[in-house]
Amino acid sequence: MAFAEYDHYDGLGLAQLVRRGEVSPAELVEEAIARIEKQNPKLNAVVYKAYDEARKTAKSKLPDGPFKGVPFLIKDINLPVAGWPMTNGSKFLHNYVSDSDAELTKRYRASGVVLVGKTNTPEFGIPGTTEGRHLGVCRNPWNPDHSSGGSSGGAAAAVSSGMVPMAHGSDGLGSIRIPAAQCGLVGLKPTQCRNPGGPDDRNRAHGFVVDHVLTRTVRDCAAMLDWTGTPEDDAPYAPVPKARPYMDEIRTVPGKLRIAFSTEVPRGIDPTADVKKVFDETVASLSELGHIMIEKKSFPIDWRKLYRAQAAVSGAMFAASIDDWVQVLGREPREDDFEPLAWVSYKGSKKLSASQIGEGLQQLRLISRHILALWREFDVLLSPVTLAPPPKIGHLDPVNVDPKEFNRRQSFVFGYTPPFNMTGQPSLSLPMGLSSDGLPIGMMFTGRYSDEATLLRLAAQLEEARPWAGRRAKVWGLVG
Repeated sequence: MAFAEYDHYDGLGLAQLVRRGEVSPAELVEEAIARIEKQNPKLNAVVYKAYDEARKTAKSKLPDGPFKGVPFLIKDINLPVAGWPMTNGSKFLHNYVSDSDAELTKRYRASGVVLVGKTNTPEFGIPGTTEGRHLGVCRNPWNPDHSSGGSSGGAAAAVSSGMVPMAHGSDGLGSIRIPAAQCGLVGLKPTQCRNPGGPDDRNRAHGFVVDHVLTRTVRDCAAMLDWTGTPEDDAPYAPVPKARPYMDEIRTVPGKLRIAFSTEVPRGIDPTADVKKVFDETVASLSELGHIMIEKKSFPIDWRKLYRAQAAVSGAMFAASIDDWVQVLGREPREDDFEPLAWVSYKGSKKLSASQIGEGLQQLRLISRHILALWREFDVLLSPVTLAPPPKIGHLDPVNVDPKEFNRRQSFVFGYTPPFNMTGQPSLSLPMGLSSDGLPIGMMFTGRYSDEATLLRLAAQLEEARPWAGRRAKVWGLVG
């Protein structure tokens, strides 16, 4: 039996229908497959299809979790699924198949979701766009001529086009928040180590990378974090435990918050007129809701020193990661195994000295303390997610644009998200508006360390005050 209303529901809504017996998990899987087959040729969001496995799983006894029977997609980077390929967007890993599930994959399965496939990501998650040689270009459902963001661009395109109600993503310097902003979704980067990374979590050793989901509603975001967000008992840097379920938090009025707002980025670039308009509208909405708004023209932080430290630490981690893969694959990478951006990053990282890396770690520690201290004055920081709306495909092209020019161009699009990967704070993108030509623009809300609760309360309040559920991308569902 067809269920044409599939894409009218969020994940919790579909699971409720399953529990009431109004639709079966098998029917939901068929609806997801139909939409992937309809729209993926236009978007290239899904790069591995596990339809037979999904059909079999949907007909088995599923765990009675909050998302029982809901189709779900995994980002193709550093999250193993047993028997599935994991390429990290690179030709270098094109024959690699995971032999077991990651801990987070196990928790997703236990929530009741049915894994249908994997989503597109750029090579090693480096670019802020999902355009690559190995997995191809992923396009934005709102306008396929534009980027879906990166590195969780495939996940964002799949959710924004109605293929699935939510999908896994990961965020190392903005890779959940940027695609969420550019595709009109809710995208939370949780507190460092809130979600599990182990037991082999070497890729998260510097603490920048976290995993969560991209969703269309705040409640799906909260419910999944309730399910997955329990630190492992051997996690060395577990965050402060939550006080109560996040689903309770989103039903709680946030009260009168002190919200700082700023558009400062290290290069001193102003956001485009479209982004500034949505930013100003968001400030006005928060003021109307009764919050105390505190304008900040700048912060007493040496941003350039912070980014130099991050570059050294990220570079060292990338080099170590590739060296790990050399041991797994049994061969050294060749230049044609990588795209130019990743190859230059790898070769440059191998030249880092021990003192450069050590100093980077020291500076990250010290400057993060300075940043975290800012929250003594306020509860939440509001900023844009990006300086500009989604750029056109090809503007940020890691394959054909010289790496130096690529990074220069990125600096005029991005700049707000990375610091909070370094501090470990929770940071949330919400779809607060559209550009003059109808492309999504997200605003970023960053809370104190371990304080997802305040962000989710505020997000639920904004979702009610300025609802976005009725907005639909150009490429949507079974239409077109």
